[in-house]
Amino acid sequence: MSGAGPSLGRGPSFRGRLRRLRPRTRPRYKGPSFNRLIPNIMTLLGLCAGLTAIRFALESQWEKSAALIVVCAAIDALDGRLARLLKATSRFGAEFDSLSDFLCFGVAPALILYLWTMHGAHGLGFAPCLLFAVCSALRLARFNASLTDAPALPLTGPPPKPAYSQNFFTGVPAPAGAGLVLFPLFAALVFEEWGWATLAGAVRHPAFAGTLLVVVGGLMVSTLPTWSFKNFKVRADVVLPLLLGIGTYVAVLLTEPWAALAATGLIYGGMLPFSARSYLRLKREAESLLEPSSGA
Repeated sequence: MSGAGPSLGRGPSFRGRLRRLRPRTRPRYKGPSFNRLIPNIMTLLGLCAGLTAIRFALESQWEKSAALIVVCAAIDALDGRLARLLKATSRFGAEFDSLSDFLCFGVAPALILYLWTMHGAHGLGFAPCLLFAVCSALRLARFNASLTDAPALPLTGPPPKPAYSQNFFTGVPAPAGAGLVLFPLFAALVFEEWGWATLAGAVRHPAFAGTLLVVVGGLMVSTLPTWSFKNFKVRADVVLPLLLGIGTYVAVLLTEPWAALAATGLIYGGMLPFSARSYLRLKREAESLLEPSSGA
């Protein structure tokens, strides 16, 4: 009995103390990190903004509805760049982004314009809205088809795009198309604020909005080359004027947002012929460089 006393009062063993001092290892979970989910979260936010824009249009709150479409365009411009920056590009993200774009830039603008003005023409007014939404779906489907992986064999699959065409889209992009067809709404809001009721009524006429829906829908599914501005390079002597111009535009956007958005649509529409001319010029230069080697 006397020998058992010291063993009961003995402290923890040396191995037990080492086990307590050993740092605990964190459990490892399989799956992507949270940073890789940020682009998909932004796409989800854009989808929610597009759905909310439709809700505001049903309640005739045109300012909020138009503003949310602009928010969708801003989110769409950021999520793809974030995915490439965080190396989080995936097939799921591309498909999710396309579905969100179809709703935000195809369905939502068409429905907004129908509820805003085109319903006055009844069934005839719904046809341009339907055509624009269909063209948006076809344009996004064509864009997704161009994202297929490179073929395993060098002589199989479609030929690669030439270098000069990397800075161009084929047809008007979906966000730009949504901005163009919403030009009547932007302009009408400006004219109403300025007290120009006659001009506001003119741009709200179903004939003007319907013609714009048909024309822009055709440009979206066309093969018109348009600048993508992804790899846009600025000369050193143009940097300062460009920054001043951007600052002026932001100031106008904060003070007169609808006027700035309407002017943006006009400027982009006016740039389309110049983008096509730039593409043809680059194509001719590339073909002229290949002529001597082919003749040899």
